[in-house]
Amino acid sequence: MLEVEAGAKTTLHFTLNGKPVQAEAEARMQLADLLRHVLKQYGTHVGCEHGICGACTVLIDGRAVRSCLIFAAQVEGATVTTVEGLAGDNGELNDLQLAFRKHHALQCGFCTPGILASATQFLSEHANASERDIRDMLSGHICRCTGYTGIVEAISATAQNRKSRDKKQTSTEKDE
Repeated sequence: MLEVEAGAKTTLHFTLNGKPVQAEAEARMQLADLLRHVLKQYGTHVGCEHGICGACTVLIDGRAVRSCLIFAAQVEGATVTTVEGLAGDNGELNDLQLAFRKHHALQCGFCTPGILASATQFLSEHANASERDIRDMLSGHICRCTGYTGIVEAISATAQNRKSRDKKQTSTEKDE
């Protein structure tokens, strides 16, 4: 049986928001705590600590994951993206973030980072998502401020804009 001394730390190596990082974490440290308290990624919010509210959702290797439900050590070698990493390299908001702003999809902002992470994965897999599909995805998040209407509109608008952009690119490629 492997014996681990209480309080012993492990050095983790992974990619965070496009940059390699090294951080120390105790065996029982949650990823949410590592992100917020050690790596200063304050956009990752901790709400319920039971995986129900979705506020702590981040992307791990492109998949939306509740960072309060996994240990920091589980991201060894992985690619982790927090809300801070969704913007472009120059710090400009991406199209989904701009749509959230345009459609008033955020109020207090507490749940927004987790919703943006989930919506990022969702849109990568559901280019033709219906309002029902979007609402189903959002059922894993609790937002007490917006009533979800603006959030649904923002995600839907982003999907539509991406489809239009992809159509234009395809037609431009055919013309060349």
